[in-house]
Formats: sequence, structure tokens, C-alpha cells
Amino acid sequence: MSHLLKKLAPSSHRFLGGAVRTMASYTAVNEPMLDFAPGSQERKDLAEALKKYEGVTDVPIVIGDEEIRTQEVRKQVAPFDHQRTVATYYYATSDIIKKAIDVGLKARADWEKRPLQERCDVFLRAADLMSKQYRMDLIATTMLGQAKNVWQAEIDATAELIDFLRFDVQFAQRTTEYQPLSTSPEVTKNSMSYRGLEGFWAAVCPFNFTAIGGHLPMAPAMMGNVALWKPSDTAVLSNYIAFKIYREAGLPPGVINFLPADGPVFGDTVLSSPDFVGLNFTGSVGTFKKLWKQIAENLDIYKNYPRIIGECGGKNMHFIHPSADWESVANATVRSAFEFNGQKCSACSRMYIPQSLWPKVKAKMLEIMQQVKMGSPLEQDSFVTAVIDDKAFSRIKGYLDYAKSSPNLTVLCGGNCDDSKGYFVEPTIVETTDPQDRIMQEEIFGPVLTVYAYPDNQVKETVELARTTSPFGLTGAIYVEDAAAKAELSEAFRFAAGNFYINDKSTGSVVGQQPFGGARLSGTNDKAGGPHYMARFTSPQAIKETFVPLRNWRYPSMDE
Repeated sequence: MSHLLKKLAPSSHRFLGGAVRTMASYTAVNEPMLDFAPGSQERKDLAEALKKYEGVTDVPIVIGDEEIRTQEVRKQVAPFDHQRTVATYYYATSDIIKKAIDVGLKARADWEKRPLQERCDVFLRAADLMSKQYRMDLIATTMLGQAKNVWQAEIDATAELIDFLRFDVQFAQRTTEYQPLSTSPEVTKNSMSYRGLEGFWAAVCPFNFTAIGGHLPMAPAMMGNVALWKPSDTAVLSNYIAFKIYREAGLPPGVINFLPADGPVFGDTVLSSPDFVGLNFTGSVGTFKKLWKQIAENLDIYKNYPRIIGECGGKNMHFIHPSADWESVANATVRSAFEFNGQKCSACSRMYIPQSLWPKVKAKMLEIMQQVKMGSPLEQDSFVTAVIDDKAFSRIKGYLDYAKSSPNLTVLCGGNCDDSKGYFVEPTIVETTDPQDRIMQEEIFGPVLTVYAYPDNQVKETVELARTTSPFGLTGAIYVEDAAAKAELSEAFRFAAGNFYINDKSTGSVVGQQPFGGARLSGTNDKAGGPHYMARFTSPQAIKETFVPLRNWRYPSMDE
């Protein structure tokens, strides 16, 4: 696929549907979804793309225009068939990472000086390439490498990543449009210059969303920064396709360098550089805390105070009020808990439901679970597929074993797992008699939902339990029809979720519609996909120019 690296001439305009749009008039819209219905053209195109990736793709380290391969060769396997290698890739050594820093800093000098419109045009061209020419490449590699079914891959690898690109352009424009007052313009002119930060960003990316992998290095680059892109080992292939699309769209060499690497080697190297200026991170709480501590320990060596952005997951809830529509609760909770095998940061992991509604909801959910198919993502009717790797499989199995042995817990469905071919974990519903059991507090990041049925007359007490049990604060949903109760619950959970849903599931945030992020242990809540996010990547300079020479040093107040 070397054709993905061909250079395109810079453009100062945005071409979409034959229309020319300048930056000043650009307004983003969400990418339309394809449905992949039987007989559709997109289903045929996807089949061809999947054939194209039947072999093993070689993924190099890329620094500037140089492809590098080391002796530390790794394999990315298909989670649903771990004997199948989808890509080989190479770990960057510390010296290679240092080289990437140097190359990036050299590229920064020209890139940061380019007009914002020119930088944005690069990424708008990338969005168009993803929307049309390479849409199926992104979907296919996400399905194969991360075991997403076609619908989840379409939501993530194309629609969301394209939305990030286009809305970031709109938000970059809004972020930089402010200019300060000049009350006497004939005397002084005040202006604001929006600069990239003086150094490099490190983008540490997760496996579960190709869109996040493509977004974390792209957003700082759009604002005039350079970035080192460390993809997850289990998402190297799809991330590499996104990287090559950026290059084909005209991204200059070195602005973003692509660096698969061992996590500690990458972290130790970038965080020991005096030019480190920012971390854009999505991953585990433990890793994020470790990196933050390293940054603090190295603070004296840095030329700037580094900026830290992080999103770390959650223990997301559905809280059900006695007035809720019980059928909607059943359907939405199955989707939220088990889409992409519970490996969404926003997935519902715990539910609080009144005892009066639980029998009906339980019966409906168990009926649905009998229809849910677990299988290969290449089979169109698979709702649940395999979890990402052996580590995830082992961790989730530990919780299932615990659920089977605990006197507080009853496994209602699922509970089994098999890694003989792929890392398959049955979607599992657990009922607990103890609302503070560890399974209600700890992030599992797998297809396990735990339910606590509370007495109908203890709504307030259970709200307090739900609000305080988990140390996270990412997403949450309430299901309630009573207007007064809706207002009370919304206020009660005001700080329990960064993304809050009323009569809707806790997953499914859309760029530009529900900017995403949470606080507490869930992260810094910088709201990717929203208007404030892009300000994190710019260092404004306030400028005052005076046109009238000063002829006297004294102030009028000094005169007698």
C-alpha cells in the first residue's frame, strides 16, 4: 500500500462535494453512517478489503520519511483467532525514540509557522480520504486486529475518526478567533498570536478505538505541534493505516512520527527529554498515574511545564427509577454492557434497579441474551466477539471465577470463557446482594454486568450508594419518567459522570454532540470532541503595539 504515502500539494481550500469552503466559513457535520445491509455496495467493498488483508502486513517504525525495522519483532494477532497474524511490527529502541524527538523538533520549525488554515486543510483532506477511498481499509483492519464487528468498526474507525478531524478544524477556528480589545486603535493595537507549544507531545493510544488512536497525535499537530504516536500493540495495523492516510493527505514528514514501542521504554525516554511538553493519553489508571509521577519527578529538567491530558475508563452505571420504561432499560443495558464485549470506556458495568421492575427486566434481558451470538467479527450476525488479548482474557476470567465462588453473587447467564482458538468470554450478567461488593467497584473492561435490585422505598439510599461506590466518574445513565424524580436524580449524580444520559444508554457519545471525558479516576475531563479541547494545544502570545512615541516619563498624578 505504498500508494498511501504519495504526496499531495498543499491547498488553501476545503473541497467537499464540489464546493470550495474557506476556513472562515467551515462548519463541521457528522459523517453519515453506512448500514452494510445485505446486497449493499458497502458490504461488497468490505469483503474486498478483508481479502486485501488476508496476509500479514509489515508495519515499520516511521520517523520523518524513514522506515525503520529493528531486531525486536512483534506480532499482532487476530483476537478471534490467535494463530492468525495480521501484522508484524517492530519495537523502537530508546535511541530510535530520541531520533524521532530530534526529527520532530526540526519539523516543528516550519510546521508551527504555517497558517492554521493550511494545517487544517491537511486533515480535512485526510477526512475525505477516510470517508471514501480508504474507508474499507480502516474498517477491515479494525475488524481483523481489534475484533470489532462491522457496525462497531464503522462507528469507530471511520465515522468517529472523520468526525474528530472535521470538528477539530471547526473548534480550532473557534479557539483562535478571539482577538483582544484595542480601545484606541490609532494609538495602540492589541492582538493575540496562537502558537504551538515549544517542544513535542507524546500520544499514548489505546486499543479499543481506532478513532482515539488517530486523534491523540492529530489534535496537537493541527494546532502547530509535533507528536510521537505510540499505538497500542493490539491496534498497530489500523493505527498505521490512519497514519499513512495523514501522510498521503499532505502531512509533512516528522510532524507525527509513528513509534510502536515497549511502554516503559517509550515512557522513560520521552519523559526524560527536556523538550517534552505534553502527554495525550488514553489507557489504564495505573499507567496514567505512573506517567504523571514520572513527569513530576522530572519537572526540573523541562523547558516548559508539561500539559497532561488523560482518559482512563470507568465503572459506569445505569440507575433505574421505579417510574422507568422497563423495556427500554432491558434493551439499552444489553447494548451498553456488551457491545464490543464491554471494552468501551463508557460501557455499563453496574445497574441499580428497583425490585418491582427487576423480574420483568431480568426476564427480558435473559431472553435477549439467548439470541445474542458470540463469534467471529467476520460473521455479520456476531454481536459479541473476542476480547483483545490473553491478558484481558485472564483478567476477566478472574472476575468470572470470583462471581461463581462468592456467596453474594449469582451468575444469571454466561460466565464461561474459552481461549483455545480466540479470546472468547461469554457476555455475563451477575446479580449481587451486596451493592458494595468489589465487582460493583472495580473496572473489569469486559462483558460483565452486575445488577443490584434495591427496595423501591430506598431510592435515596441507593442513589447515595451508586454515587459513592465507584472511584470513577466517566459515564452514567438514569432511566426515569417521573419529572420531579428526574430533576432530583440529575442533581444527585451531577459529579458522578462526565457524560450523563437520561433515558439513554451510557455508551455512544458522538463528536460534536456529546464531547467525551470524565473526572475522578476517569481522567482530566478535557472533553475530546468538544470546543474546549483544542485550546490545550496552543500557547497564546498577547501582543501590544504602540504607534505614538512616549515623550514624558511622568504620570499626571505626580503633578502638583
